[in-house]
Amino acid sequence: MIREDRFLISRRHYAVDLGSLDTSDPDRAHINAAWFRRRAGVTAACVGHLWDIQQPAPADAAGFLARRDDGRYGGTCEGRWDGERYWGAQEPAVIERHLALLRPMLASYPAIPCGYSGWWRF
Repeated sequence: MIREDRFLISRRHYAVDLGSLDTSDPDRAHINAAWFRRRAGVTAACVGHLWDIQQPAPADAAGFLARRDDGRYGGTCEGRWDGERYWGAQEPAVIERHLALLRPMLASYPAIPCGYSGWWRF
């Protein structure tokens, strides 16, 4: 992945939580991510993760991002907020956690969410 300073929604940028790399699954590593998407003129903030099959497993987030070069699947969305409607988890605690990130993220569009590194693209 390539890190860029300038955000353009057309480039499908991702912000990643560098401390969240999980390599416990021997078949795929994943890292938490957040991103913006626009559909039918409505901008939404999304939270989820990026995954990749990397053997051997990456030692750190920088290694994961350097080796991640296939963007055809994008991010796996676990929650989305468009300012009116939430889509995603059904557990109240998870919904609250998602909205605590997504509401301020959408309100400060296109700023990088607090605690994340961005912007990354394929």
